[in-house]
Amino acid sequence: MKKRKIAAWFLCGALMLSIAGCSKHDTILVPNISAKQVLKVDGESYSLPQAKVYLANYKNLYGTVSGVNLWEQESQSKPLGDYVKDLTISQMTKILSMDSLAKSRNISLDETEKTKVQKAAKAYYDSLNEQELSYLEVSETDIQKLYEDYSLAQKLYESLTADINSEVSDDEARIMDAMQIVVKDKKTARSVSKALAEGGDFATLASSYNEAEEVTIQFGRGQLPKEVEKAAFALGNGTVSDCIQTEDGYYFIYCVNKFNEELTDDNKLKIVQQREKEAFGDVYDAYSRTISKKVYKKVWEDVVVDASKEIATDSFFAVYEEHCKESK
Repeated sequence: MKKRKIAAWFLCGALMLSIAGCSKHDTILVPNISAKQVLKVDGESYSLPQAKVYLANYKNLYGTVSGVNLWEQESQSKPLGDYVKDLTISQMTKILSMDSLAKSRNISLDETEKTKVQKAAKAYYDSLNEQELSYLEVSETDIQKLYEDYSLAQKLYESLTADINSEVSDDEARIMDAMQIVVKDKKTARSVSKALAEGGDFATLASSYNEAEEVTIQFGRGQLPKEVEKAAFALGNGTVSDCIQTEDGYYFIYCVNKFNEELTDDNKLKIVQQREKEAFGDVYDAYSRTISKKVYKKVWEDVVVDASKEIATDSFFAVYEEHCKESK
């Protein structure tokens, strides 16, 4: 299985870091010291132009849903802007924290990696239009620094997860297609059992009796009560379980497809990613608590998220992937 890259992991906002608190090792909000400095983590910092690169990209990546521009929705603009600004600070803090951890482990970029980063920085910088350059006030050197930090963080992640077992059995990852009837009381469960025993159509009975939100379900291990999972996974295609009693009520399961191959393969990747996340998180969380973090509050509060159509850049991560990623 190919080793997963972590660009998407950075984007999703996992491991969000707190930006409140006042102990030495927590993120500290401090007054404006430098008009160009936004964040400092363990001695390394990001300037306002560099922060705006993340801000603009997140604005555009998260600002459209199903073709709808959320920035044009008055009720959404402020909460979305707040979210994007929080995400920007969180992710930059995470990257600098990871870089600090990488350096503590003597992990660094080699010359080949630095060359790729340099090419990516040029490509991204050249993609910016005049309005974007004016808003960001960023240089190609600033972009190169961001890509170097991002690349080092990814290299650290891959180092910490290199020994993770990527083998997942079909049984562990199996996803099943089914229909369910869930009822709360025993009397109703008896009525369902009787109707099924008399040859009643499961889907028809489900439309009358089911008290759960869904009739049609897809599930894997650990997603249903253990009694239900055990009975369901023993079914063959086209068969129905007996009444299954749980703490939450009574279940009846009809097996549509006991092994959804496509979803099972997808679930294998998710299982490996979860293993990686746990292995990485154990080391990262412990280290992150030992280093100082500062957000220059006044500088960041004054930043306006430019929602205009002219600030359309959203390719920062895609350009990195194009120029810097390698197949494993």
